[in-house]
Amino acid sequence: MEKAFDFLLYLSDAIVPVLIFFIVACGLAAKIQVYDEFVKGAEDGFRTVIKIMPTLIGLMVAVGVLRASGFLDFLSGLLCSFTDRVHFPSELVPLTVVRLFSSSAATGLALDIFKQYGTDSSIGLLASLMMSCTETVFYTMSVYFMTAKVRRTRYTLGGALFATGAGILASIMLAGMMRAGM
Repeated sequence: MEKAFDFLLYLSDAIVPVLIFFIVACGLAAKIQVYDEFVKGAEDGFRTVIKIMPTLIGLMVAVGVLRASGFLDFLSGLLCSFTDRVHFPSELVPLTVVRLFSSSAATGLALDIFKQYGTDSSIGLLASLMMSCTETVFYTMSVYFMTAKVRRTRYTLGGALFATGAGILASIMLAGMMRAGM
């Protein structure tokens, strides 16, 4: 068993350099100027970053304002009676809201939850599951739709919010199953 684990560690260390070598070799075999194409791609990527920078800054500022103003705690208190009925800890409402906008801010909130309640607590477990079962809907939509110049989003927001709700529900169910020892 230990040899298999050592092999997987070796494979994970080697896969990225092997993949890069493979891509370069295929490019050279096809008589493509690999370095020139790499530089063009890097330029395009840099232009994309410059285009989406105002959106990123706006989202980060909005999340910072929500956290610093105490609005998230107010929202938790406001929804407390509903969250209690559905067996969802009101302490996770801020994480749920912030996760829609920013993964890094949500990670900061999750770390705060871990410090306060512990990583092995039921709230810590549920926070971990929620982080992996949900997406940064508004960030993803704004950045990718802006980059791809998509103007008609139609049902994307509704579908993404539905998927996030399903992810939260799956998190609650999984945490319940894990607590029950299944």
